[in-house]
Amino acid sequence: MIDDTHDPPPPNPESDPAFVRSVLEAEAGAISQASASLDDDSLSRALDLIVACAKGPGSLLISGMGKSGLVGAKLSATFASLGIASHTVHPAEAVHGDLGKFQPNDLLLALSFSGETEELVALTGLVRQDDLPVLAITGGDGNSALAKLATVALPLGRIREASDLSLAPTCSTTATMALGDALALAAARRMAFTSDDFAKRHPGGTLGGLMRPITDALRFRVGDNLPLVRTGTPLTEALSHAESLGRRPGAMLVVDERDRLVGIFTDGDLRRLVATAPERLKEPIDHAMTTSPRTLPDSALVRDAVRLVREHRQDEIPVVDDQGTPVGLLDVQDLIAMRVVAR
Repeated sequence: MIDDTHDPPPPNPESDPAFVRSVLEAEAGAISQASASLDDDSLSRALDLIVACAKGPGSLLISGMGKSGLVGAKLSATFASLGIASHTVHPAEAVHGDLGKFQPNDLLLALSFSGETEELVALTGLVRQDDLPVLAITGGDGNSALAKLATVALPLGRIREASDLSLAPTCSTTATMALGDALALAAARRMAFTSDDFAKRHPGGTLGGLMRPITDALRFRVGDNLPLVRTGTPLTEALSHAESLGRRPGAMLVVDERDRLVGIFTDGDLRRLVATAPERLKEPIDHAMTTSPRTLPDSALVRDAVRLVREHRQDEIPVVDDQGTPVGLLDVQDLIAMRVVAR
């Protein structure tokens, strides 16, 4: 039997929230400490290696054992989404055929907090024999075996894991991932990576939806279903026209004789008019419309529409071309259907 008579008593559950916060503070402190440990020259040289690899063109191959390998998988996905080709290589599998993944112009990003991981040190040595550069992220002060082999080493300093037990990597993996993220963003910035470039690589999910062109969301209120009325049209006639459309709109767009948008009349405007002055329904729509409404150009992205909804509570968004002519009307329900706005 296992003698557990010397195990410490279980902590009071009431102290759990304070403990959780202490771990978060420790991990935040680790990132700050890592930032202070890194020198500008090493960071610049690291970015030189990454950008040279991307422009080579080559691939950034990321390797680490255990938790470092899992961090590497996440970083590889981040680099790839930012336009830098990246793959992971398991250091133990490398000597059993995966060295064939390395090609000229490639760069190895080696992750080991101890800097002494046997499999990773061996892989780094083999890669260096083939004259490929190695960027290493380690702990300590840069005197580890991995740091000495690397072309450029980025030591994070002497970081302590969260809690006195230190049973699993916490602060060290957080700092490593944060530095990897920072390098990815800095490299993308140096390469003038744009939001359009990101959208091409991330068409799925909420992020992909936000980066889609606004015209992709104009599915219902376009063409013959676009609720357009001329200035001077009586409200009763405008309302009748709106009812004749294939999909009832939540607003009507008012245009001048040159088809340029000059106002918008919403369901909310109609409710207020009926409640306060129903006799005005016979007047021209110009007298009740909202002039100079907020619009989006047809070159905008879905994220721009989401911003209008969130910041200005705007449920109906006219989309216009560069001449100010309406090309569509976006309803907040369209954004809800795309799952980029919550109900």
